[in-house]
Parts: sequence; C-alpha cells; structure tokens
Amino acid sequence: MKTEILKLLRESGNYISGQELCSKFGVSRTAVWKVINQLKEEGYGIEAVKNKGYRLQITPDVLSSSELKSRIQNEWAGRNIYYYEETGSTNIDAKRLGEEGAVHGTVVVADKQNAGRGRRGRAWESPAGKDIYFTILLRPEFPPDKVSGLTLVMALSVAEAVKGCCGQEAGIKWPNDVVLNGKKICGILTEMTMEMDYVQHVVIGTGINVNLDKMPAEIEKTATSILMESGKETTRAELLQKVLERFEINYEIYERDLDLRNMMETYNGYLVNKDRQVRVLDPKGEFGGIARGINAGGELLVERPDGKTVEIYAGEVSVRGIYGYV
Repeated sequence: MKTEILKLLRESGNYISGQELCSKFGVSRTAVWKVINQLKEEGYGIEAVKNKGYRLQITPDVLSSSELKSRIQNEWAGRNIYYYEETGSTNIDAKRLGEEGAVHGTVVVADKQNAGRGRRGRAWESPAGKDIYFTILLRPEFPPDKVSGLTLVMALSVAEAVKGCCGQEAGIKWPNDVVLNGKKICGILTEMTMEMDYVQHVVIGTGINVNLDKMPAEIEKTATSILMESGKETTRAELLQKVLERFEINYEIYERDLDLRNMMETYNGYLVNKDRQVRVLDPKGEFGGIARGINAGGELLVERPDGKTVEIYAGEVSVRGIYGYV
C-alpha cells in the first residue's frame, strides 16, 4: 500500500484526502496515517492540512523499493524490482534470480555494492547514498552472437537519460563508457548464461556516478560524476526511471532488427571518438587512425593512414584517444 499511496501523491501534485485514500485501499484512517508517517520517517516531505488531506512536497534522494515502484510505468523493464541497501554485486544477484526463474526485465538495485566489478574483473567503487548500481535481467530470444550489441544499447540508453534528465551533454566512448566532458561517469558489464546455442539469460550491470563530489585519486584523471560536472545534485530514482524507459524502447528496436541499423545514427551522435584520431590497442599490433562511427553490428570503423577502413570488434581490443582516455 505504501507504494500505491506514494504514487498517488506524486501523480496528483495536489491534496488527496485521507478519506479518499481509505476508500481506495479499503483500510482505516489509522492505517493511512501509519503509512504517511513511515514515508515522513524516510525523508518525504508530506504536508497534512485539515479538510484538505495530504500533499507531497519533498522527495528525498532514495532508491527504495517503494520509491522506484511508484515511478516506473514501463511494460516490462523494471516492473519487477529487487532493492538492497547493500549487496556484493547486483550482477551476481540477478544471475541467481535468473536461475530461480525471475522474469524478463527484472531489475536488481543496490544503494551500495561491496564486490562490484568492471571490465576484466576490475573493482568498481560503490559507496552508499551517492550513485546508481543496478542490473537488468533479460531473456532474449535471439542467437548468442547478438547479445554483445545489448551493451551498446544500454550505453545509448544511459547517455539519452543523462541528457534528458540532467540536461548534460553526455557522450559515449566506444563501445560502452558514458562520459561527461571527456571523463567516465558510467561503466557497463554484460554477462551471458547459455546452454549449447541457447541463451538462458543475460544480465547487464550498470554503475553511474551521480552525486559523488570527489573521485578516488587513482581515477580522478579519467572519471567524474554528474554532480562534479553540473554542480547540481540529481534525484537518482528519477534518473534510473529514465534509463529504464529508454532501455525498454531501444531494446525492442534491437530485438526487432537484431542489429543497430535504426540506432546507429543516434549512437554515432553521442560517440565522442567519431572523426577523431584514436589509437587501437590490439594485441596483434597497435595502430592509429580516425574513428568514423559504428556500423550496424556495433563495430567501430577506423580509417587507417593508408585510407583503408577496418572494423574493430569490442573485446580484447581497446581504443583510446591519442592524447588520453578519449
């Protein structure tokens, strides 16, 4: 009931009488009063006026189950949510839930991770109360070789959400780092569980630096947060809501096409590497060139000095700007 009352207060924007809430949920005024008090204890500013009712004035920056469920109205992305104040890794949690039969679109959210991982097993800083750490569980009905494209789909969705929600010109460093002003604000880790040639499930873990006011010394040259770049705090639940909205739309396009042909132009518009000199760190031999955007398969097109354009596949190959991270 708490989630439903919070949703009604948010959507109304005006006063809702206690009697109206009692009638809607078939409970006593005392039960409604208890829920209102619970919300106040969690930091919600709720005004109570005699003969008018209750009105939501202030929403705290929380990622509680009630807060998220009261916001998300997607068909499937985030309709089923598991929230933890602290966990080891949302990817590990989502994989466990996948084995237990959790539905497509299930989302695991944590306020703090103590065993978060990035690409190639690197540790990911996960303090409490500042950032967004979530994983979405997917059950795609397409071949395993198409799963890698979902990482780019999530990167695009995050960049779109940051721009739409925070008004910041986010960019993408190929293939899936979301950046602001040349520094990373988001890391994405996609993992697949399969049997033979059948995809059992996919989990996409995403960490977004939102309200951190300082980066650890070892990454301060390449990482930042939305707060540090904009000077404004962001309501994390609202940003996560927007990410999931964009992801549901983009996923369905990808599922239909099985490639990025109808997102390629949009993705390239966010690509900070495009038409810039890059260094391709290939174990077979490094080389330089100019990035020309991605193709429908998500590979980066790099024009070499001899004029030949080559397709760069994500994986063991990394791309860097010739003067630094981007």
